[in-house]
Amino acid sequence: MDDNLVDDNLGQRIMAVISKTQHLDAAKITLDSSFEELGIDSLDGVNILFALENELDISIPDEAAKQIRSVRDVVAGVEKLLAEKAAGVA
Repeated sequence: MDDNLVDDNLGQRIMAVISKTQHLDAAKITLDSSFEELGIDSLDGVNILFALENELDISIPDEAAKQIRSVRDVVAGVEKLLAEKAAGVA
């Protein structure tokens, strides 16, 4: 399987969750969007992370959540958690 395809699919799923939870136009959300640009504050970020945990059946550590400032940060963090879960680490 092509890793880029997996990354793109995960990115699309994450952007869809952000769009849905924040009631934003999905077309305005890109991997390079910062939460600040999208008007997402820390409480909104927590809501997004809860939604992602439910959507992807993962647990996002509080410390990792504090580091997230952009859509790309979310995708990178979720990729890492999914890889750890697949490897049986998480």
